[in-house]
Amino acid sequence: MRKLCTILFALSLIMTNNISFAQNYRSPLDIPLLLSANCGELRNNHFHTGVDFKTQGVVNKPIYAVADGYVSRINVSPSGYGLALYIDHPSTGHTSVYGHLNSFAPEIAQYIKAEQYKRESFRVDLYLKANPIKVKKGDIVAYSGNTGSSGGPHLHFEIRDSKTEKILDPLQYYKHLIKDVASPEIRGIAVFPVEGKGCVNNSVRQLKQSVGKTKKGEHLPLKMPIEAWGTIGFGVKAYDRMSGTSNIYGVQAVKLFVDGKEVFCSELQSFSFDQNRMLNSFVDFESWRRGKEFYMKSFVEPGNKLPFYRSGSGGYVSINEEREYPCYYLISDYYGNQTRYDFSIQGKKQTIASPAQCATPMFWNKINRYEGKTFSLKIPLGNLYSDLCFDLRQQASDKYLSDVYRVNNRPVALDKNAEMRIQITKSIADASKYGIVQLKNGKMSWIGGKYDGGYMRASIREFGDEYAVYYDDTPPKIEPVAEKKWVAQKSIKVRLSDNLSGVKSFRGTIDGRFVLFTHDVKSTVYTYIFDDIMAQTNTNHQFVFVAEDACGNITEYRSEFYY
Repeated sequence: MRKLCTILFALSLIMTNNISFAQNYRSPLDIPLLLSANCGELRNNHFHTGVDFKTQGVVNKPIYAVADGYVSRINVSPSGYGLALYIDHPSTGHTSVYGHLNSFAPEIAQYIKAEQYKRESFRVDLYLKANPIKVKKGDIVAYSGNTGSSGGPHLHFEIRDSKTEKILDPLQYYKHLIKDVASPEIRGIAVFPVEGKGCVNNSVRQLKQSVGKTKKGEHLPLKMPIEAWGTIGFGVKAYDRMSGTSNIYGVQAVKLFVDGKEVFCSELQSFSFDQNRMLNSFVDFESWRRGKEFYMKSFVEPGNKLPFYRSGSGGYVSINEEREYPCYYLISDYYGNQTRYDFSIQGKKQTIASPAQCATPMFWNKINRYEGKTFSLKIPLGNLYSDLCFDLRQQASDKYLSDVYRVNNRPVALDKNAEMRIQITKSIADASKYGIVQLKNGKMSWIGGKYDGGYMRASIREFGDEYAVYYDDTPPKIEPVAEKKWVAQKSIKVRLSDNLSGVKSFRGTIDGRFVLFTHDVKSTVYTYIFDDIMAQTNTNHQFVFVAEDACGNITEYRSEFYY
């Protein structure tokens, strides 16, 4: 197995031909490249699909086309990548992606604004392949920013295969521009007994131990001995470091050795977007949901189709002798920096509990259903990563318009949507105001759904939380921001918020004509900057701003100003 993993790793390097492509691509920035995040880094429900280049803590750094090509797509959104640009490069068969931009180059910006006014929408997703904008290598195409779901100024940068849209690690082409001699760090070891087949320290529950470090940075041994019997799996919590930064990153490769033999190998390479949510099987989902810890599993669940694994036995280990089993992890980053961590499992006979009787078993390779009078659930084929003993708990409620349902007693991720149906027990006059809410950690989040003859239907993508039917009949709230300064600043700002179901749409007009308001998910302020629509006429103007939430509740704000 060790030889196979090494050969496959070498072949992948040859196939990517990074030396050749590195000569084709220039840097998207004209400052020294430092990463704040790497490709494949572990995130909530997904792998990070590119690299994040630091922009020295500021916005408006020029962004350059990395090669000749044409703008094939432009996306403007208050969330996600914010302002994003996609450039196809026919000579390499790749698409470069630039996200969280503050603004675009003039020609591109003019095109986008014209389309936004044509569609009367801030949010647009434009495909330009019929009429592309050509760019040359080194052209300034945009300026860096912090738009969308971004926590600080940086450039999100991707390289994709243009035909398949598979994600390729940009470090293949920029490794020579970034120095890294720092080795990964191991933060914890986990052991997972297989239900009905194994146990750890006389328990069927997973065991986790943190790994400390000395003042010199050396890893400390595990604090407590681990005794096991039967079939078990392992997991590791690990991060990478890079030279010149204090950030933590994802690791590239994980290898596990038991009794001197490699039993598991995973190596993050290219992957597709439809596989991205399988991160929830790559890691222990329950550890992430309960404690915000990413423990990477060193075994493969049957419903996990990620292409990262090189493990003939699935990574499971059989502890069937009363002796010490020497183990070690070998963790590597993209630059080949490695960290080895040794530990051991003591084989000791223990009573392996039989699996509990299951009233509602669900199987990873079947369509699964739960049918009740007041609650039902349908899970399409391919949604579960492994078999599950499903559990539903129901509790009457005075607050909500239905009973409250805890959908399974522990967190379980689904790869795609499952359809849930809940019976309404207290009706209201307007069925359009109904919605399913998720109850989690004392907070209520709107899921929504559709009314269906006394029931509400909605889609969910994970188990472990409570759900109920509620309603929203409160319209959004609109407030002017510094209204007396609108004319002097040549911009109009309003603050828009909603109490529950969320803003569905908004529209601003001046004298009956649509004007373009911009906004970002990190703020409730919506802004219109005076443009050609707002010519100075030294007259009074009528401003109207209308907002609607997901339940059809509408608010209108009116104001008059002289300009």
